[in-house]
Order: sequence, then structure tokens, then C-alpha cells
Amino acid sequence: MRQIVLDTETTGLNAASGDRLIEIGCVEMLNRRLTGRHLHFYVHPERDIDEGAIAVHGITLEFLADKPKFAEVAEEIREFVQDAELIIHNAPFDLGFLDMEFKLLGLPPFREHAGNVIDTLREARQMFPGKRNSLDALCDRLGVSNSHRTLHGALLDAELLAEVYLAMTRGQNSLVIDMLDGGGEESDAVAATDLSRLDLPVLMASEEEATAHLAVLKQLEKPSGGKVVWKEAPAVQAEPAVVAA
Repeated sequence: MRQIVLDTETTGLNAASGDRLIEIGCVEMLNRRLTGRHLHFYVHPERDIDEGAIAVHGITLEFLADKPKFAEVAEEIREFVQDAELIIHNAPFDLGFLDMEFKLLGLPPFREHAGNVIDTLREARQMFPGKRNSLDALCDRLGVSNSHRTLHGALLDAELLAEVYLAMTRGQNSLVIDMLDGGGEESDAVAATDLSRLDLPVLMASEEEATAHLAVLKQLEKPSGGKVVWKEAPAVQAEPAVVAA
């Protein structure tokens, strides 16, 4: 699977009111591995940049004086993301600007050139409800070093987001890949993996752990007034299993 992790910087917060894109950074992943390929452009916005935006990314109109206009790089951007799955933090924001830039050129919306879109902000809010889920907060929480980042930059943020996304989605799928990874085609496609080669022990919860689990479920149940998914169907009792040595 080809995925493109994407980030932008802009003149302000509202594409509909005339703000424009001034930087785009993309990094490529194939089968969840960074390839080293990236796309990065600074773009002259043909308008002023809000002071508040400059405070965030540090990009001035003077710096962009000799940079290309979006029309000059649009085709290269389109080709780079063609049919790839996009990974974006707060996707509606970046896609709103890219769609507007493509519209100004009389082109179909940007998102029509790519495949599926994964919004890591939405995913993080589901994974870490009630917590801060900015890119910096996720870097801290997931152990991704961002010590070299003082201002926002599209390419640097895309590189950090790639690491954050991999950490967020590592899970059991990645565990299997890591255990079987010996090179070759089989290690690159879980669908082709013979899982019977893995001798994984089955560990049953102790009585103490089961009691603690029920206590947590009761705490979660209270705010919903008993309307919880695990009560919709009777629980299936697992057969006792022997723990492998």
C-alpha cells in the first residue's frame, strides 16, 4: 500500500475568505515503511501573510519572493499523490486549502486525485479521549522526538506525523510483521503470512484481573445509564487453556 503523509502551511486560517497555501510537504510510505522519497515546495501566495500565521511558521512574504506560484507546481503535486492514501493531521483544514488552490486553477478537487484519507486528529481523539491531541502532544505521548522543532514547517511536520501514525497504529499487526521479518516478499505482506508458524502462548486472566476488569466496566457503564455495547449480547465463556512454557 502506498501512503502519503502530508502537511501544509498557509497565510491564515480560512481558505474560503482568501487565505492561500504557502508550503506543502509530503513523505512517502510503502507497506508502512518510509521510502525516503518526499515532495516539498514553498509557494508564493500572491497576497499578504497574517502576522499570527507568521508567528506559527516563521515564513514571510519576503522569503517567498522568488518562490513559484501554486500553478507552477500543481501538476507535480498531483502526480506525487495520485491514487495514494493520504495521512493528514486535521485533514479538513489542509484539504480545504488544497481544494481551493485546485479550484482557482479550474481543476477537480485535490482529494479526487488521491485515494482514501486518514485524519490522524480524528483517530487520536478516539484513541485518547479528553486529552490534548496536537502533533506536539502526540509526539510527547508516543515517544516521538520533536526536540529539533521550534516552528511549524510542512515537511518536518509531515515527517513527525509519519512517525506518530506508525506509533498509533503499531498494534498486533506490526508485532506479527516484526516477528516474521526476515526479508523477501513474505515479510512485506501480512496477507501472505502463514501464522501457523507462530507458537504464541494463550494467557488467561487471573481471578484478580477479571475482578479488576469488571470494576472498570462498571465505571464506564455509569455515564451511559447502562447503554453499553458489551451488554447487547451475552458474553462468550472461553474454555480454560494451558499456558505454554
